[in-house]
Amino acid sequence: MDFFNAVTVERARELTLEKFKDFTFQTEKVDILNANRRILSKDLYSSINVPEFNRSTVDGYAIKVNDSHGANDSIPSILNIVGQVEMGEYTDLEVNSGEAISVPTGGMIPEGADGVIMIENTEKMDEHTLLIQKAISKGENIIFKGDDIKKGNIALKKKKALNPEDIGVMAALGIKSLEVYKKPKFFIISTGDEIIDIHEELSIGKIRDINSYTLKSSIENINCEVVGKSIVKDNYSILKDEVNRALGISDILLISGGSSVGTRDYTYNVINSFDDSEVFVHGISIKPGKPTIIGKIKNKLVVGLPGHPVSSIVIFKALVEYFIYKKLNVEKIIPSILAKVDYNFASSPGKKTYQMVNIKKHEDEYHISPSFGKSGMISLLSNSNGYIIIDEYEEGINKGETRKVYLL
Repeated sequence: MDFFNAVTVERARELTLEKFKDFTFQTEKVDILNANRRILSKDLYSSINVPEFNRSTVDGYAIKVNDSHGANDSIPSILNIVGQVEMGEYTDLEVNSGEAISVPTGGMIPEGADGVIMIENTEKMDEHTLLIQKAISKGENIIFKGDDIKKGNIALKKKKALNPEDIGVMAALGIKSLEVYKKPKFFIISTGDEIIDIHEELSIGKIRDINSYTLKSSIENINCEVVGKSIVKDNYSILKDEVNRALGISDILLISGGSSVGTRDYTYNVINSFDDSEVFVHGISIKPGKPTIIGKIKNKLVVGLPGHPVSSIVIFKALVEYFIYKKLNVEKIIPSILAKVDYNFASSPGKKTYQMVNIKKHEDEYHISPSFGKSGMISLLSNSNGYIIIDEYEEGINKGETRKVYLL
């Protein structure tokens, strides 16, 4: 493949999914307490009805609804109070015509009752006499057995990203543990003679490793795991050894730096040096991030990211994040807003541009201004709180235009 035979972002995504069509993530069992944000690997069926009995949604009186028909403030219906349901207790009480039984919110509905009148719409004449001041319909203020979840039905679908509400469903069903996909494992290698770790003393000509830290946080944000990170100098043999080691303990390898065509950028050659390997993308029509490498070594995904911090984050979001969610079949909704553009600014025709922006709210409207700076400036990320995507065919953005803004 020729260097920088750039493909579109869409084609890069398609090629990656094609090359890894047989790639799957393993599964494991986790306790319900550790299930938040994990991805279900199989459908969860309910072994019970939820609720398991007819229950009241209000504090009130269980009645036969026919006894309330025609009732109002002026002409109330008069019923006999024949008992009370205690919270959390089974009841064998029964409601007959002309009778009412007190029930608390969540309480069990007695046999014979087909509606609950709210306590606010009643008045007690004495301990045994109730005035009904409003007509109710059949089933009003009752959740019937199995209304929420029926026994034998799917309670939670496979490949769902679990949230706190889902954890509540599992608790209601008595599920203590469940099978989920293992967290995808990443290894990050930062390359370059100039790169030093944050624990080393900074000297002229050296640059602290930024990308492994920003990438680690980005990886953890999508609930994946970083099993290792390292810094490798510009040395082909050392890089190959480190890649080999990283592939032994990870699913996906990110190599930061070493994706351009400089004589000391070895990523391309290292990937191709392994048996059963290939580089299938070297160059993407995207700004920033054009000199991106995507390769495969023994069914492991290897991505050569540009060394500039903004470029590496853009490629991670545009390609790596996309790959993870597609392989797990998770419907990921990226939080976004609509905002007006405050300035005219040019784009790069022929490239999909990820433009960092600063969002501000004026009265009831959101406004954005572009965050300008080179992709090597880490402050470009910290000074931005969103980004817009400018398509290849667009020549620029006009002041006053409304754009979709993706939140960082």
